[in-house]
Amino acid sequence: MSGNIQLLSDTLAKARAEDRAALIAYLPAGFPTVDGGIAAVKAVLDGGADIVEVGLPHSDPVLDGPVIQTADDIALRGGVKIADVMRTVREAHTATGKPVLVMTYWNPIDRYGVERFTAELAEAGGAGCILPDLPVQESALWREHAEKHGLATVFVVAPSSRDERLATITTAGSGFVYAASLMGVTGTRESVGEQAADLVRRTRATTDLPVCVGLGVSNAAQAAEVASFADGVIVGSAFVQRLLDAGDPAAGLAAVRELAGELARGVRRDS
Repeated sequence: MSGNIQLLSDTLAKARAEDRAALIAYLPAGFPTVDGGIAAVKAVLDGGADIVEVGLPHSDPVLDGPVIQTADDIALRGGVKIADVMRTVREAHTATGKPVLVMTYWNPIDRYGVERFTAELAEAGGAGCILPDLPVQESALWREHAEKHGLATVFVVAPSSRDERLATITTAGSGFVYAASLMGVTGTRESVGEQAADLVRRTRATTDLPVCVGLGVSNAAQAAEVASFADGVIVGSAFVQRLLDAGDPAAGLAAVRELAGELARGVRRDS
């Protein structure tokens, strides 16, 4: 079975045709529970997100700040497994018809087996993977299997990336390019900053792939700011924080659905 890279590309193209950025949400699998995490992913997609990234919880998430680390810890203590990640992808995609990616560090895939992981992700209806710590020069095996199974390979670029390095990364990637808006880890911030706009400009000079910006966006105003120069706006910690702050599961789902709606209005630049 082939994965949904084409659905991902079509979704990003549709947003561009509507003269807006796509809203990409992130939530870790297994948080607050496996079933609760699936419900939360569905809620953000129903609330207005175009695409979702399902995080594979990791004990040493180098790109993630304290909010997502807390959620990962809860998921890991709950015993989340790769099978639960695949189930989350399958149920979210089946329920909404929207593209679902997995965001994961390399070590779990390496231990699980690249062929096994890509085959199962494609079978679950996944659109691809975001791989923040896989060096491009070591990615040939992954890319071979991802391409065979119709999955996108999304690499992360940062403001520190030189133009030559950007070209190397974007040439190897597919689906879209994840532009980290600033140096550091995930988390909400007061300002997304000018670094992000400059990084998008430099990245676009190397590729025709959509460039989507993450790290720091937490409200509609920031989403509108990033949407003015990026093809997609990626929001994670703000959704996780809503779930952490909720008094009960129902309140958490209502909170993330509401935030997705606010951000969806933001990326349409009419908030």
